[in-house]
Amino acid sequence: MIFNRFYTYIKKHVSTIGILFILAGLLSGCANTSESTEEKREGKHIHFLYNFATNSLDPHVDSSYVPLRAGITETLVRLDEENLTIEPWLAESWEGEDGQHWTIKLREDVTFHNGKQMDAEAVKASLERALKESVAIKHALKIDKIEADGYFLHISTTEPFPEFVSELVNPNVSIIDVTEGDFVNKPVGTGPFVLKAFTPGSKLELERYDDYWDGASNLDSVTFSFNEDANARSLALKSGQVDIVYRPEVESLESLEAMDGIKVESTATFRVHQMTMNMERKSLQDVNVRRAVDALINREEIVDTILLGHAEAAQGPFLPSLPFAPTYGERQTGEDIAIKYLEKAGYTLKDGIMQKDGEPLTFTLLTYSARADLPLIAQVFQSDAKKIGIDVEIRQIDIPEEYMASNRDWDLATYSNLTAPRGDAGYYLNATYHPTGALNFSGASEPELTAIIDKLNQTVNQEDRAVLAEQAADYVNDHVINSFILHPSTIVAYNEGKVKNWVTTRSEYYMITNQLDVK
Repeated sequence: MIFNRFYTYIKKHVSTIGILFILAGLLSGCANTSESTEEKREGKHIHFLYNFATNSLDPHVDSSYVPLRAGITETLVRLDEENLTIEPWLAESWEGEDGQHWTIKLREDVTFHNGKQMDAEAVKASLERALKESVAIKHALKIDKIEADGYFLHISTTEPFPEFVSELVNPNVSIIDVTEGDFVNKPVGTGPFVLKAFTPGSKLELERYDDYWDGASNLDSVTFSFNEDANARSLALKSGQVDIVYRPEVESLESLEAMDGIKVESTATFRVHQMTMNMERKSLQDVNVRRAVDALINREEIVDTILLGHAEAAQGPFLPSLPFAPTYGERQTGEDIAIKYLEKAGYTLKDGIMQKDGEPLTFTLLTYSARADLPLIAQVFQSDAKKIGIDVEIRQIDIPEEYMASNRDWDLATYSNLTAPRGDAGYYLNATYHPTGALNFSGASEPELTAIIDKLNQTVNQEDRAVLAEQAADYVNDHVINSFILHPSTIVAYNEGKVKNWVTTRSEYYMITNQLDVK
């Protein structure tokens, strides 16, 4: 019934070719599940299936964050998701009253998986490698100097930066033993699980680290595997090949919930699906064109029909429940509104083509299949744009961060971004709208907005920070620097007859922990 409803919606919005494309993708996913049967293991074992594949486990540069998610690495601090505050992890405590000179006290009972002690010298070396390998981390941390003294780190930033410690939550600042060589295939961390084997693009095999500082796991081993086809992930759980599936196909949820022993969790997270706009493209430099793009997005219908209600229509980047989310006025949307904005930009609809000075308005729209709903959103936007004479070419890409950072031959992109994984607005605003931001794919360089973000970076008081965050989000909204579609829930399905202590986190960082167990 659900599939028929979805099919009817897509048929209404998408061409026959588009329908065949979508169905072919679903059927190919079924075919891809015929993997060899997993060998029997002695002891307690869990097989976790994730939706993003990776070919590298270098925690300092890889955007998949798999080493942290798989329980191989850890960071100095972590997010307390209930209170939206930072809590100790590998660091025991910290202080930095002036916001520029910091002292961090490390735990003294932590060893790397090779048995070496994690002291200040080892952490210093790991942080310095992260700064060297990642320009994004260098800009985010603003570190000028690091000194090591036993189990104390003394860190100076280039400027007062009160939120410095919260940036240490970033998985790309995971602590590893840098004296080990093969960072891509076998990083040596401090987490509850040791990497035993890595097949790029396929899976990791993990074993319990008996000397883990926070108490050894009850599990003997974990398989952390990848499949970017949502339907294939659902089928793998149904067949018993895996125990936990991250983001199963939404269309399969009804049948999964009907199965004995399968539990489906839908958790609101700090994520937004957005329409990223390349501000370097001539047509999109006109704010009225960007407003027209925004007006063409039917958020409620997408939430109800593509996400089947497992999402919340977005007005801005931040969930409305967060303390720094602005309150927005009613948004005008629809084809008529989009046409009015385009007319303000000098376009006219002539012979069924939206054009200006004889040139048709066209867009190249990027999307990627690892998040199954994004290509469907792209298809719907393409169909709705066609109704007002705009031709949209959809281009499938593999790794969006790499492609958008290296290529400027696109106009729009359906992209999914964590907006408050540190429990604070600073991460998203710096990464996405500051000229030095690692995720500033729109190419935004707005002096007024940059000044607000810079001031936010130097502000300590949480109420003042919330005001500045609202100002920045309002600026983004008023100038339509990117358009926000929905806040998706993270859906996880698992065998509750076997799996014990699974937690679906809002930050999406912490997955394979020492608390995970089997019944």
